[in-house]
Amino acid sequence: MIQDKDWVLLLKTDPAQGEMIRGKLETFGIEARLKQEAVGKILGFTMDGLGEVKVYVPKNKLEEANKILEK
Repeated sequence: MIQDKDWVLLLKTDPAQGEMIRGKLETFGIEARLKQEAVGKILGFTMDGLGEVKVYVPKNKLEEANKILEK
């Protein structure tokens, strides 16, 4: 569950980028979870935070995930 204290927010982005980031992290063995408001998913756009995706990773993998995304 994302609300679990062992999961932390990595970043906020749009839905397509969120899926790409999750895929990239998972190729390096880091589990990632995406959280998005339902209305943004239904409407299919991002505006003023509506539709943005939050990418979460395990707390103990946060530093490694940031390094992977810097590449």
